[in-house]
Order: sequence, then structure tokens, then C-alpha cells
Amino acid sequence: MRLTRHNGRAGKDGVYNPKHNDRSFDIKNSDHIDEDRAKQNVYWDCYQGIRFAWLDDEEKFPLSFERVEQIFYNQQYGDYCDAQHERNRKSGHSNRDRTPDDLRLDKRTCPEETVIQIGTMEKHVDAGLLAKIATEFFEEFNRRFGEHIHILNWALHMDESTPHIQERHVFDCKNSYGEIAPQQEKALEALGFERPYPDKKKSKNNNRKVTFDAACRVILFDIALENGLHLEQEPEYGGREYLEKQDYILMKQKEKIKMQDQLIDEKEKELEDITIRIADTESFASEVADAAYEKATEVVAKIVQEETRNADFDIIDSARKSFLKDSNLTESGQRFANKIFENVMKKFKGMTQHITERLTEIFRRPEVKEQVVKPVKQSVLKLLDQNKAIADELNAKRKKEKGTKVQEKNKNMER
Repeated sequence: MRLTRHNGRAGKDGVYNPKHNDRSFDIKNSDHIDEDRAKQNVYWDCYQGIRFAWLDDEEKFPLSFERVEQIFYNQQYGDYCDAQHERNRKSGHSNRDRTPDDLRLDKRTCPEETVIQIGTMEKHVDAGLLAKIATEFFEEFNRRFGEHIHILNWALHMDESTPHIQERHVFDCKNSYGEIAPQQEKALEALGFERPYPDKKKSKNNNRKVTFDAACRVILFDIALENGLHLEQEPEYGGREYLEKQDYILMKQKEKIKMQDQLIDEKEKELEDITIRIADTESFASEVADAAYEKATEVVAKIVQEETRNADFDIIDSARKSFLKDSNLTESGQRFANKIFENVMKKFKGMTQHITERLTEIFRRPEVKEQVVKPVKQSVLKLLDQNKAIADELNAKRKKEKGTKVQEKNKNMER
């Protein structure tokens, strides 16, 4: 058996009408549709989900395929039309304005319709298997291309000569103004599709759409094979090469994301450890203040000792020189005088050491220590609170950014 997948937007009567797909018209006058078997049809759309014709539940499924497409075009491309209207107004070309419904009915921007069929009227697959293969294909289609190609609706038709599925989708991408607009070529370019023969001129058989369709056929054939069907295949036009390349890129993206997540987890654990260590800020501040005070006591006492001793020694030495200069002592008398001055210096040295010990004792009195440590402790606590607030703000921002990135990554991997 052969698998058929062909696409189109318009025929001799204009763009394809979605009313044909969900049978929202009087089918009694259609010779090719079996009214009795029409009750076996299955329908799906992007707003209401799946429904079965035999249930005939209009209250639960009030939207026709046409109405679904009208709503989608208004929601998806309304901003683009409004912005284009404003640009046309300023440039004096309001006659170029288009509404979302104009886009929906223009063969260049309307939904593309795809027919999927396996077999012929004489020999074809069971409708249940066709539906299973098609729905698996649509899931893979959305995972790979859903950012720029949106499936609007599909129908499994059991009421014609051969069971088949008719599905409608639209291509879109941001334009140069950052607005989402229906544009097939830009959408395929954004998805990474190239022409089958990039070094040759673009043509009917050498464009991105050819590569895209070939890739879709490859996906369909692979899914059919997974479901036990061995089908005749046609040339792929680089479709499999594209898919293999995309799978490789996706694999590398997943590896990179995993490494980034591990790094983020390590950084967050490190941050949590630091947070735990500084959680008891009162105790921490006391330890800092006590340590700082002890060190300050040693330094101050040492400096006082040095400065006192140096000042005293300078006075004594100056007195010694003045005395020896003005006196008429003999050599032995001068030696005796020097000896006296040396003893005085030793006495003062002992006094400065006593002063240092006395200062250290005073500094270590609880009431004196409290006078100095209290403002130091308050300053440390204030600084810790300020830094903790900054750290909490940065941590919250980092977690928010991580959550956003994870959502975006998950979304990208599901495309």
C-alpha cells in the first residue's frame, strides 16, 4: 500500500472551505458523501478537542471549524492587523488595510489543508489504525514545528470512498516589527528548513516547503512502520537528513540544559550553606565584635606602650645630652652620669610596661568592653541585614529567572 499526503490552499472555487471538513452543510445533495456513514466521522479542533459525529452534541461543541479558524485568526493576528492599520494610516495607504478574516480568506495566508490516506478504495488500512497513525503524527508534528505551524482542526472522514483525514494548519512567524503574522516562508526558515539544493535557484521543486513536506512524510512513514505497516516510499528530498540534524541538535540542547541545571543546583546548594552559616546573625555579630575588640585591645596597648616609651626616652636622652654638655665633669664623672641616665631609662621602661598592662586590664573590664563592643555589634548586624536583603533579592530574582528558563526550555524541547 501507498501512503498519500498532499497539500493545498485553493481550488477552482477559491480557498478551501472548512465547512466541507466538519460537514457543517447539507450533505444530502453531495453524491460522494454517504449520509449514513457520516455519523462515523471523527472531528478535532484546537479549542474544543475531539468529538464524534454520532454523539451529535452541539451544546458541548458549539463551534464549527470555520468559527474556530475565525477565532484563531483574530486572536493570533489581530495585533498585527491593528499595527499595520496604524502604519497604513500614517503613510496614507489605508486602502491596504486587512482584517484577520481577510488573511483567513487570502490564498497566500489562509490555512493549508493536508489530506492523509493509506491505501485506495480497493485496499486500505483500518480506520482505527489510520486514526492512530495520524494522531501520533500530529503529536510529533506539534512537538517539532508547533512554534511556527499551528494545527487548527482535522477530520477523519468515513463517509467517502476511502477513509482519510483532512487537516488544516497555518504557518506564522514574527515580522520585522516583532508582530506575529501568517507567513509560510519565514516560518519554515525559522524552523531551520533549507532548499533541497541550496546552491541552486529557488523554484517550484527547490524550496523550503519541499523539504518540509519531505520531512513530514518521513515522520509519517516512521510512525506507520512503528505500527507494523510497511509502505511504499518515494524520494525524500532531504527530509530525513533534516530530521536527523534536528534530532542531533535537540539531543545537544538537552545535554546542555542538564549541565546548566546541575550547575544551578550546585550554586543554589552553596548559597543555602552560606545562608545557614549566617542565619544566627546575633551570635555571629557577637563573635565578630568580641574578636575585633580583643585585637583592638592588643594593638592599642602596644601602640600606647611604644609611643609612651619613645616619648620618655627622647626626653631622657635630651636631658642627658644637655647635662653632659653644660657640666665640667671629668671622664670618670661623665661615665657615672651616663650610668645614672641608663638606670633612669630602665626604670621608665619598666613603667611603660606597667602602663601597657594596666591599659589592657582596663580595656578588658566588662563595663568598658560593653561601651565599645555594643556599637560595633550594632554596626555588624546592620551591615549583615543589608547584605542579607540584597542576597535574598538576588536569590529570588535568580530563582524566578531559572523557572522562566526551565519553562522556555521545556517548551522548546516539546516543539
